[in-house]
Amino acid sequence: MSVAVTYARLRVTDPARWSAAALAWRRWAALAGVLCGECGPLVERLRAAWTGAAADAAVAVLSAFRRRLLLFRLLCWRADQVLSEFAAALARARALLDRARTAAGTTEPAIDGSGPGAADLTSALRVAADADESAAARLAELAVVPVAPSGTGRPDCTATPARVRQWWDGLSPAERMWLLAAEPGTVAGLDGIPVADRDLANRLLLADKRDYLRRTGGDAGELRGLDRLAARLEDDKGPRAYLMGLDIAGDGRAVVALGDPDRAANVLTHVPGMTADLASLGGELTRAERVAARATELGPRAATSAVLWLDYDAPDFLHEAWSARQAEDAAAGLRRFQEGLRATHDGPAARQTVLGHSYGSLVVGKAATGALDADRVVFVGSPGVGVDSAAGLRLPADRIFASTSASDPIQWLAVSPGSALPGPLPKMPGPSDDLWFGHDPSDPAFGARVFRSQRDGGHLGYWDRGKPALDSLAAIALGGTP
Repeated sequence: MSVAVTYARLRVTDPARWSAAALAWRRWAALAGVLCGECGPLVERLRAAWTGAAADAAVAVLSAFRRRLLLFRLLCWRADQVLSEFAAALARARALLDRARTAAGTTEPAIDGSGPGAADLTSALRVAADADESAAARLAELAVVPVAPSGTGRPDCTATPARVRQWWDGLSPAERMWLLAAEPGTVAGLDGIPVADRDLANRLLLADKRDYLRRTGGDAGELRGLDRLAARLEDDKGPRAYLMGLDIAGDGRAVVALGDPDRAANVLTHVPGMTADLASLGGELTRAERVAARATELGPRAATSAVLWLDYDAPDFLHEAWSARQAEDAAAGLRRFQEGLRATHDGPAARQTVLGHSYGSLVVGKAATGALDADRVVFVGSPGVGVDSAAGLRLPADRIFASTSASDPIQWLAVSPGSALPGPLPKMPGPSDDLWFGHDPSDPAFGARVFRSQRDGGHLGYWDRGKPALDSLAAIALGGTP
């Protein structure tokens, strides 16, 4: 433990000051992005209007300036990452410290490890000291000068996440920074690349895509979706967002982490259901964030990160949701993603929980029939998970959790016996345990651990603040019992 972190210093520490510092670096990155965007068209106009040795020299100077701006932008984002995580850790340490002081009553908690609140005080100092040491080491790496990797080999899409991580770790910090600046497309989508590095690469690609759509007068709807995503990435409210993946084809796909999962003890992967796309990203992120926030309140000794995994083509219409095809297509990608989270995690293995909502529960169910790297899975508002009992999933039954609100209409989408119609039909007079994609996982007969949801929650109330379902989801993410 660092001797620099003491009770007296922690007591007067304000995490908000570090959050403000992180935001300042984020804004410097935004300014560098504006200047980078202006350099590109300027160089193109210069080349079109001017030729000769002087023109070549001017283009070379501008191009070099743009490369420096690009590097500066990456370094600003890295500083933002480090300071944001430092602020979050200090906030957890302060929460533990406040808890220790409350336990001690009117007196200050004993700093010798005895008396009321001693365990929380010890944990608070440990969390702060570990965060201080990590932040100092990571900030020191910002002094590196990018250098092109000595080898030309790059992992292809068939490489396992563990193999990708091995390749990445074999590069020097200077080589990794060069690749992030020069080849963001190589890094952005590779499971096995650390989350913080993928975030830098994907932010560059997002900026390029937005600039391209603006210059070319591209699809206005696509641009609005990307602008909303960019706004969330720049937001100073809530945990720092990490862009792990982005695809603007079709309705758009994105993978966004709230807090760095590589440095969290608890990682929740949230898989949304029907109609989820870039346009609805904000609502899905809010749901994932609420679980992580509540888990942090209940268990501040360890960091909790939530990841929105929207890297599949979610059904847009009912006639698509009647088929399991899109869930089957998504299962392999979810397995690989979870494998990648495991490969890139720093320190002791994280507790990985995968939550599927609505059609997303079918995605999780299909993935869990194979080697899904998850310690726990959760199904909420499920139309069935592709199997009729917990025994059909490759996890112990006591690590499978499920809940469906009494007012959730999903439970009425049952298979009508003898029906020849291509879709789920209401099976009156009430809900059914035999749903469109298998037996209801929230029925005790399925074999999962069923937890309570508020009766009036409907299909989206599982994340309502102050209600039992949210507390249960947070407890599950922490490894507890709902």
